[in-house]
Amino acid sequence: MRTVRFRRLTLVAAPMLGGLLLALAALARPDAGSKVDFAHDVEPVLKAHCYQCHGGDQKQGGLRLDGRAQMLQGGSGGTSVVPGNSAKSPLLARLLGHDGKPRMPLGFAPLTEPQIAAIRAWIDQGAVWPEQSAKKHWAYVPPKRAPVPTVKTNGWARNTIDDFVLARLEKAGVKPSPEIDRITLLRRVTFDLTGLPPTPAEVDAFLADNRPGAYENVLDRLFASPHYGERMAMPWLDAARYADSNGFQQDGDTYQYVWRDWVVKAMNANMPFDQFTIQQIAGDLLPNATVDQKIATGFNRCHLLNGEGGAIAEEQRNVILFDRVDVTATTWLATTLACAQCHNHKYDPITQRDYYSFMAFFNNVPETGTPSGGGQYRIADPAIVVPTDEDTAKIKEIEAKISEAKSEAERIAGSPDLQPAWEATALLHTAKPPTLDGWQALGPFPAATFDAAYATKFPPETDIDLAKTYLDGKLKWTGRPEWADGEVHELDGENSAIYLTRTLQAERAVPVTLSFGSDDAIKVWVNGAQVVASKVTRSAMPDQDKAIVTLNAGANRLLVKIVNGGGIGGFYFKVLETGPPAKIVAALKTPSASRSAATVKELRDYYLANAAPAPVNEALARVATLQKQLATAKSGLPRVMVMSDDRPRKTHLLLRGNYEMPGEEVKPLTPTSMPAMPPASPANRLGLAQWLVSADNPLTARVQVNRQWQLFFDRGFVKTSENMGTQCEPPTHPELLDWLAVDFRESGWDVKRLQRIIVTSATYRQSSKVTPAMRLRDPENKLLARGARFRLPSMLLRDAALAASGLLNAKLGGKPVYPYQPKGIWDGLAITNERDFTYPQSKGSDLYRRSLYTFWRRTVAPSNMFDGSTRQTCKVRQSTTSTPLHALTTLNDITWVEAGRALAEHVMKEADTDPDARLAEAFRRVCARRATSDEIRVLRRGLERALTAYRADPKAAEAYLKIGDSPRDTALNAAEHAAYANSCLAIFNLDEAVTRE
Repeated sequence: MRTVRFRRLTLVAAPMLGGLLLALAALARPDAGSKVDFAHDVEPVLKAHCYQCHGGDQKQGGLRLDGRAQMLQGGSGGTSVVPGNSAKSPLLARLLGHDGKPRMPLGFAPLTEPQIAAIRAWIDQGAVWPEQSAKKHWAYVPPKRAPVPTVKTNGWARNTIDDFVLARLEKAGVKPSPEIDRITLLRRVTFDLTGLPPTPAEVDAFLADNRPGAYENVLDRLFASPHYGERMAMPWLDAARYADSNGFQQDGDTYQYVWRDWVVKAMNANMPFDQFTIQQIAGDLLPNATVDQKIATGFNRCHLLNGEGGAIAEEQRNVILFDRVDVTATTWLATTLACAQCHNHKYDPITQRDYYSFMAFFNNVPETGTPSGGGQYRIADPAIVVPTDEDTAKIKEIEAKISEAKSEAERIAGSPDLQPAWEATALLHTAKPPTLDGWQALGPFPAATFDAAYATKFPPETDIDLAKTYLDGKLKWTGRPEWADGEVHELDGENSAIYLTRTLQAERAVPVTLSFGSDDAIKVWVNGAQVVASKVTRSAMPDQDKAIVTLNAGANRLLVKIVNGGGIGGFYFKVLETGPPAKIVAALKTPSASRSAATVKELRDYYLANAAPAPVNEALARVATLQKQLATAKSGLPRVMVMSDDRPRKTHLLLRGNYEMPGEEVKPLTPTSMPAMPPASPANRLGLAQWLVSADNPLTARVQVNRQWQLFFDRGFVKTSENMGTQCEPPTHPELLDWLAVDFRESGWDVKRLQRIIVTSATYRQSSKVTPAMRLRDPENKLLARGARFRLPSMLLRDAALAASGLLNAKLGGKPVYPYQPKGIWDGLAITNERDFTYPQSKGSDLYRRSLYTFWRRTVAPSNMFDGSTRQTCKVRQSTTSTPLHALTTLNDITWVEAGRALAEHVMKEADTDPDARLAEAFRRVCARRATSDEIRVLRRGLERALTAYRADPKAAEAYLKIGDSPRDTALNAAEHAAYANSCLAIFNLDEAVTRE
């Protein structure tokens, strides 16, 4: 009989604990007559406890233990191992602390009795070491299909996976676990493939379907679900160190969610993994690359961006390059390539030259290393604009209106003789440059943030009749006669606006070209009409913005607004040309018959804007208004950072990894210890991507199969899924790993096919129940004698609570949302007031989007994602937690409390009025199965206690029911609703509810 399992700590009595440890030691100690497996029993001990001082370049006492020849050679004290005689082997004596010398490993806890017993038996059996050169490490040898083993047990295996697993179990003398019940199987596979629990209707349908292919039909539905892509994208966000902001002090936001949505779509479409790889590494280099293929390269642009004032751009650019090497090598090769940044790898056959040759593939990106722009979004080129369908429709609508207004201007322009007449006289009269009086300054006007300073209309803007405000003396301007034109002048005031004004006196109506520079943003008005608006973060330099304006005869008022974000601000101004611009003058001097189509258009546009009759100007004013609307619409479009090779550079080996100490030049090459790229391959990222998924590459298929296995079993065949080098744990089922790797590659890199093989196997469908003896013998389930049981990650726990309660908003994709977070969670970031770091909590259904879409600030990750990665480095292994923070979140976070209230409302309104029936329905929505009578009895007692408490304290009930923004049905009795909400929250926190069984 199953019982309700609340999370708890279990204390084991000391005598019992001692007995368990003795039993474990007895199981782990090799029998005198059994053969010791070096790779399984001895090498992991040496790696964990000895190699750091006696491996690679570390040879303390002249001794190396990472090779048989070196071990037998010994160190300064002579040989360390005498094969066949552990009693005469100094290595064992030092491990035991004999002969009066310090016990090894020095400074650390001594080895356990089972570990020493394994080493002793190994030496006595001849110290057999499967001697291999580093190049022959198993992971560097191309995988081959091993023969499918023959098993003794008939009827258990469902596919090839089971043959390999069963053969291993039979060799160990262990039987597989029985198949799990159908409800738990459905819940297991639904969570694994979609990250959501099955609905009661889906459970009922599966239980009612007794046909042979019922389970396969469920898989068809799950693989076709749009939520499949969301679940499969989650590990890729950790690998890509995806976040919605840059990190560091300013922590500007980005638009990388466009790449996140691309991953979800690619997963749902079952994009072959080789194409998935090529597009993420080098989609921009494919022939006629599409927008989607360029977006895919955002994988390698999800890195941190340091916009701090003291950051050195070239240093940060190299930091980004180092990060790219690490992320690519970890994700596709499970190789610790980063260890060779400063010196040759100590354990794997990777040289420092290999490292920088690999880095050369990524060294042609036209990037500076620091983000640009001001305000909320701070990204770094290269980037592409990616409008949504709604954005595209809006832009097309405005562009159509602009076209209509221009046509109207053309119609009003009237006689075709007007422009030729103007052209004939345009150069006859040379206009004198306007006379300029001295600058007048007003400000600074402080604001809370850079964004606010730019957007706020301070007094000079509130009355745009600038001549009037200036002449009437309403504003206290200060003369600055010392400011000469054509020079950059400094301005004080952080996060503030400064206004500058002056008069331009023209003898007649004349066009002039004005040049501006600013630190940082700038707005310019001439006679009250805005002619420049540029919101950037930069240092003031000449000719950053230009405007061609037609001055009126007489006085013209110029107003400039400079917005400074941080540090010292500045501005630049100069009148570049008087009269038509040089290119227009050149066009006017060109005979009509010799003018190009572009020249004709330039002349026409200039004429309409500067010399046409007044009605034309009115029509063009409408065009200008529409163009401002278009600019506003385009300014809000997402600009996703992507890869590009538009800045070829030479790559040098950096001495000690220091970017200021370049050594010899290197060319783009893959590691020399691995199969080379085909001679015809391009020496760029596209060639690298093709090499990664080539049949000759021994790692990529293995790495991805290992990670897929990890997804379904919480542990890969190789536990260290980030490292398959010589220091990794050996694979538990090497033949099966290779068989699946070859099958995966030869199937066309079909991810869903691989996953279907896994989830249809008898190995996957085993019960996760474990006997005490098997828990002692195989605590990590390396033998696969049972199904995997592990805590659900926090992102899925939140999604499951929202789904079971009916609150989940199942919308796919789009901008990140801001669900509940503790008050003031971002306040610590507002140290310079360059922008507003108030947490902008979402409203309505956006509060209940899947966790995948939660805004992830790199410096302050979502507080309820307690086991999530920091998203600052590549991570390919999920953390499984069981900590106080875990329980505090699921018992107190607004999301869970509100989900309990919403679930209670559902069962109170939809289930029978009997409390037991309501509790049973709540339990079923969360745990999928029906509760037992004993479990209902426990839940009923909790309900009654809560009901008594809330009836005695109605205010407490009302307060509890107000938690969360979703409305509640006030027709329900408050005390009853609060009591049921409390019981539903308890159900959400059952061990069974938070566990993937």
